[in-house]
Parts: sequence; structure tokens; C-alpha cells
Amino acid sequence: MEVRVRDGDSFSYYGRLFMVPHELITDSNEKVNPSSLKSGAKIVIPGYVSVPYTIKEDDTLWKIGNEKNVPIDAVMILNQMKDPNRLIPGEILYLPERIAKQNVSSKLPFGSGILMKQIKTLKKYYPFINVETIGTSVLGNPIQEIRIGKGLKKVHMNASFHANEWVTTMVLMTLMNQYLNSLTNRTALRGINTINLYIDTELSIVPMVNPDGVDLVLNGPPASRRDEVVNINEGSNEFVHWKANIRGVDLNNQFPANWEIEQERKEPKSPAPRDYPGKSSLSEPEAIAMADLMKKNHYDRILAFHTQGEEFYWGYEGFEPPESEVLAKEFERVSGYKAIRNVDSHAGFKDWYIQEFKRPGFTLELGRGINPLPLSQFNDILQKVEGIFLASLYL
Repeated sequence: MEVRVRDGDSFSYYGRLFMVPHELITDSNEKVNPSSLKSGAKIVIPGYVSVPYTIKEDDTLWKIGNEKNVPIDAVMILNQMKDPNRLIPGEILYLPERIAKQNVSSKLPFGSGILMKQIKTLKKYYPFINVETIGTSVLGNPIQEIRIGKGLKKVHMNASFHANEWVTTMVLMTLMNQYLNSLTNRTALRGINTINLYIDTELSIVPMVNPDGVDLVLNGPPASRRDEVVNINEGSNEFVHWKANIRGVDLNNQFPANWEIEQERKEPKSPAPRDYPGKSSLSEPEAIAMADLMKKNHYDRILAFHTQGEEFYWGYEGFEPPESEVLAKEFERVSGYKAIRNVDSHAGFKDWYIQEFKRPGFTLELGRGINPLPLSQFNDILQKVEGIFLASLYL
């Protein structure tokens, strides 16, 4: 919500008036010097929208504020009338309305196009978040990263490495939306004051690592790749079980952590809907973008959202630090998921991260059943993984 500064206004005053942490207001207006606000300058208040209200007979600012449960000065800031004591029936006032609902839909599966629209909406309502494109897919779709907070601790989460695990994007986006709502509304999540998490932690989220693959599973092949993709799919036009990127490379078998072992033992040996590790490690632009992001930022821990099994993996070849076990025990406690230290698998994103940085990494297997999991499981998955999401930030 945009407002114009008046003489004597300050970010701290806006925070008290709108009941929004002043840190969020400051971070939403990075180009504005809070110590020298100029009258008439435009700033934004996160977590609010302005809504039109038609003035009625006998309306006063006090009456409107009382009925709509908004401070009179909040109405004054939005409208800045010459004579607030003379309201003209039929004219329009703008009233501040707090955003309390979810902005991310969880009712229908969505691909990369809807995801980009959702990210744009979140950026509009919560301008303290930062959105960057960290790379592009084979088809040129942007791979976007969202950052929340500026604390010294850095936590990264991602989803939809595998195409038919698109529900992980919906879960991660919903968790993030809940976190943003909690911040601007000053409400706790599971008893946790989230503004402290925001101050202490920088959260990085890549909600869809494999946009081409997700779009393929949900919408079918693009015309430019139809023959190639159908051929990889052994002539079938049914892509519900496709996990790979659009070139038939499994992105979670692409990382240089004993990649050669996976190449030798994995079947098939050529592009396929799943499991093919590629001609070399990091051959695919999506995997390269994720590796470059890790090298650039050196996160303290990472969580990769997959399905299914209601379990998570947290070790790799003994490279994991002691902190990993502490986190694993807490994740197990708050979610009911089973913690598994080692599995006979290599070349995964989590494997490479632990090997490369010697820091905690986790592959979360959400839900139970056959991929893609039905949306009927969504609320149950969300409830169980919410504890892991929060624990990864507060521990």
C-alpha cells in the first residue's frame, strides 16, 4: 500500500499506526532514508492494500474508522484531505485493509506461468522480499529465487527438482506465504515470534527448480519439443510419471558427488522420463543454476523438498557435520517424519552440498503414495512439514 509522507512522519510511527514491524517498513523502502523523510515522498506499507469507500450521508472520519476498525490517522494518511471535517457524500475515500488471507492458491496444480504471477503478487504485497532470476531452464523459463530477511544465518529451501513432484512447489509457496502473513500481522506461528526469525535469518527459496518438467507433466509437451519428448517417453502422450527436465535428464542425479557411480549403474543410459544422470555432471542449465547459487552464497543449511515417504535423508559419506544430527532429531520430533542418515545413492543435490560445504543438508520426502501425490494430501503434508520449516529457521 502506497502512502505519502507528511511532516513529522517516521517509519517507527507508521509501524505503530499500522501495527507492522518497522524493520519490514524499512526493508520495503530501501531507497528511502528513514532519518530524513521528505514531505510528499511516496513510501509503501507492507501487508496492506488500500480499498475504495464511498462516503455516505452523516459519515465522519471517526464513524468510518470505528466501523472499519482502522485508526483515523491511517485514513488521513491515505487521503490527506484539505478539510477532514467535511466529507462529501458520494465521493471516494481510500481505507487501509490488512492482508490476512493466503495469496498463494493451493486448490489446483500450477506450472511455471502461474508461479511467476504468484511471486509477482507476493512482491507487491510484501515488498521487503527480494526476487532474482538465478538462471533459465532449457526452454528459457526463469528459475527464480525469493529472499526474506537479512540475518547472518542463511537457510536455503527448494522444490520441484522432479517434474511430477509439483506439489512440493505448492507446499513451499504456502509455507512462505504463511511466514509473510505472520510477519506483517505480528502473529505467531506455533508459538514462535517470526519477526525474530526475520531479523536473525536470511531465507532463500527456489520454488521450482524444473519449470519445463512441471509444465510438461501438467500441460503436455510444447510444440517445439513434442516429437523429441514423446520419443523419450517411448511414444506415450501420458507424462504423469515424468521426473526429468525437458531433455530427459534427472536433475537430482546431476551433481558431482560420485556422479560416475550413478552413471555406471543407473538405467537407462540415454534420455528418459526419470533416472538418467546425463552425459556429464552439471550438463543441464537448471542444475548449473542451483550449483552456482550454492557456491555464491554458502548457505548454513539446505532443504530440498521431494515426495514421497514421510521421511528425510540427512547424511552423505560422512561429510555431514555434528549439527546435522541435532537438526535431524528436531525435524523428526516436530514432523513425525523418519530421519534416515544414509542411503545407497549419489549425485543428488543434497549429497553434493554436504560433500562440498560440510554443512547440514536434507532431502525431505513429503507425503505417502505414488507420485504425483493427490492434492487431497496437501493439508496433511503442510501441517507436518510446517514444523520442519520453522525449526530450520530458529535452530
